[in-house]
Amino acid sequence: MSAIEDLQETMARLRGPGGCPWDMEQDHQSIAQCLVDECSELLETIDKLDMEHMREELGDVLLQVVFHAQLAKEAGHFDFEAVAAEINEKLVRRHPHVFGDMDLKDSEQVLAQWEKIKAGEKANKPKSDSQFKDLPPALPALMFAYDIFKQIKKKALPTGASVDMEAIEAMAAELDEEAAGHILFEISAACRLKGIDPESAVRKFARRVMAESEGLANDAQEEAG
Repeated sequence: MSAIEDLQETMARLRGPGGCPWDMEQDHQSIAQCLVDECSELLETIDKLDMEHMREELGDVLLQVVFHAQLAKEAGHFDFEAVAAEINEKLVRRHPHVFGDMDLKDSEQVLAQWEKIKAGEKANKPKSDSQFKDLPPALPALMFAYDIFKQIKKKALPTGASVDMEAIEAMAAELDEEAAGHILFEISAACRLKGIDPESAVRKFARRVMAESEGLANDAQEEAG
């Protein structure tokens, strides 16, 4: 058997009769935080380019995928093979310049085509009235804010009084990774001294920006209509 088959068999044994009491008690919700923790530890090894420990942490993340797939298999929903098949099919479908006859010359064209194909895949799904795509509710606040601003720029959405675009662009022109880390660390430290939860603060402000942007965009659409 391959190593991945060995891992799946081990997971099934842990969950099966005579297996591990802890593993047998778990469900998708109870191990959700484990995935967050393991991904965080993997990201730390990536930041450090610690290849030896990165291999170990990749294994821990893979275990979470195998665990969830085993739970789904037991409930009759899908198995690990289906998970692997679906992502493989998606990769092939979204890379027509590699697996088809489309000619794309650079990464910018590749990303544009990726988004076009992705939009086509979601065309038959229930549509939201929001100008912003659905974002995972557990997304870390900085990533949440990062993605909201990405969509504002990508879709040329208007921004309200909460956002000073000129100040943001001026800061970006002078910013590098070290300076960004320094600023974010000092803000986090100041929040600690002030008793402010920085995650909550960023998330609340980002939601306000999103609401203002959506309101302005909807007003513009009504005026145009």
